[in-house]
Amino acid sequence: MSGADPCWLCGRPLGVRTEWHHPLPKSRGGRETVPVHPICHRTIHATFSNAELAKLSRDDVVANPAIAKFRIWIAGKDPDFNAPTRRGR
Repeated sequence: MSGADPCWLCGRPLGVRTEWHHPLPKSRGGRETVPVHPICHRTIHATFSNAELAKLSRDDVVANPAIAKFRIWIAGKDPDFNAPTRRGR
C-alpha cells in the first residue's frame, strides 16, 4: 500500500511494497526509519556499509555518484518496478 511520503532515496511515490530503512543503522544505535522501495533499499546497502551509513546524511547518500546514477535510471520506473541489484562495494 502506498503512503503519503515519497521514497527517502529516489523521491518517487511508494508502491504496493514498502520497506523501512534506518538512516543511522540499528547496529549503530539508530531508531528512526524512513520509507523506501525494496530496490532502493537494496541499492543503499549494496553501495554502503553500515559504518559508512553511520557517517552520512541523506544529502551525502544521494550525492554519491553510484546513487546519483541509480536515481536517474529509476526516475521513470513504476513504483513497483523490481530488478536485480548489483553489489557496488
